[in-house]
Amino acid sequence: MIKLTVLYGHPTDPAAFESYYATTHMPLVGKIKEIEKAETTMFLDEADGSKPAYYRMAELWFSSIEELQAGMGSPEGQATARDIANFATGGVTLLTGSVE
Repeated sequence: MIKLTVLYGHPTDPAAFESYYATTHMPLVGKIKEIEKAETTMFLDEADGSKPAYYRMAELWFSSIEELQAGMGSPEGQATARDIANFATGGVTLLTGSVE
């Protein structure tokens, strides 16, 4: 399995981020046929009360690198990638890895 991890920085307006993420962005993600599994995480404050390094994480699993490339290269994948600029005011970090 191949996993695409999307790490979201802290947005300028968390409420606006959450609303857009749930009602607009995640439905776009759901249209990418090649995704085998998707999981999202909202990070909690650290034990000392400080903010975590990232605000949110999305993990998207694909059966192979070819499926990841096909999915993200599809019109649905491209629309999803372009949409990030519409709400991710804290920036994003993308990581791709092989799940062992």
